[in-house]
Amino acid sequence: MAGKRDYYEVLGVGRNASDNELKTAYRKLALKYHPDRNPGDTAAEESFKEAAEAYEVLRDAQKRQIYDQFGHQGLEGSGFSGFGGFDDIFSSFGDIFEDFFGFGGQRGGRSSGRRGADLRYDMTINFMEAAFGVETTIDIDKNAVCTNCDGQGTEPGTHPETCPSCRGAGQVGRSQGFFTIRTTCPHCRGAGRVITHPCRKCHGSGQVKAHKTVSVKIPAGVDNNSRLRLSGEGEGGTQGAPSGDLYVFLHVSPHEFFRREENDIICQVPISFIQAILGDEITVPTLNGEKRLEIPRGTQFGDVFRFRGEGIPSLRSGRRGDQIIQVTIKTPTNLNKKQETLLKDFAKLEEAKLGKRLKNMLKGAAAKAAH
Repeated sequence: MAGKRDYYEVLGVGRNASDNELKTAYRKLALKYHPDRNPGDTAAEESFKEAAEAYEVLRDAQKRQIYDQFGHQGLEGSGFSGFGGFDDIFSSFGDIFEDFFGFGGQRGGRSSGRRGADLRYDMTINFMEAAFGVETTIDIDKNAVCTNCDGQGTEPGTHPETCPSCRGAGQVGRSQGFFTIRTTCPHCRGAGRVITHPCRKCHGSGQVKAHKTVSVKIPAGVDNNSRLRLSGEGEGGTQGAPSGDLYVFLHVSPHEFFRREENDIICQVPISFIQAILGDEITVPTLNGEKRLEIPRGTQFGDVFRFRGEGIPSLRSGRRGDQIIQVTIKTPTNLNKKQETLLKDFAKLEEAKLGKRLKNMLKGAAAKAAH
């Protein structure tokens, strides 16, 4: 992700820009750098792609939150990889291009196909899988491109015919005074052509029901409600249009011992009051196994200790957070007589020590008052 400009800088907006401000800024740049208006200009094409990627991230609340917090590397860790090409851009933002060019999904004219629908898959992973990442597979049912007609919707050996209503324009016009109002052709629905010999397998839709096993690589450090985007793994497009994307929403099961706060993990470890008084060395579970912890003499209930670098890896930098250990002290129960006697003797000594300390405090206060 190195070398990419800040998305807010690309669109020329502030970090608190509203949805309308983002859309207005993107429309302006898309109009300026559109490939059909800058034929052969590779610099304009790159600016066009850069603006589209920036708008794709900032218009999506979850992507924007990840970017604001972790930057480009955080997006990469969440599965976002940008657009595959111009077709993806025109398919995603067809409504915007239609506003100022008069057409939607494809460059240079009407859309001959429809981009496949995006799909959602909810996946539950355990705490350790979220911490260290995991590679797995999922099974999905979707509308895939028909292999008999390659998504064209026509019987092999035949071709679509030019729409007789719009004569291939995809739009029809009607006059209103001095103006001509153009709307999508109702006969071909803007395609500019009609299928007279539909494919027998998909019945002209260009799609068939399919079951697919998809590989999913979950990066280390994901959290509850993280979302991964698998480009092109959604439903198939029609008539050569690109497939949609598959969005995997992650749900992380709670751990019986660890609790996560950002990239730190927190756990509570019980010790006896004897250990708290005299100190001890105990064994504490970590994400990577057990580790020894020195309990100093006089430890109090709620005291906190820290293992540096034993927490969750950051999606942005890979640097791990810390493990925070909160100490709780167990009060003994079911004491035998000898234990009770020893504790009572200890209590008398403490009372005597406290009484002596109190007398000294009162003596000191009286001395100060006399002066």
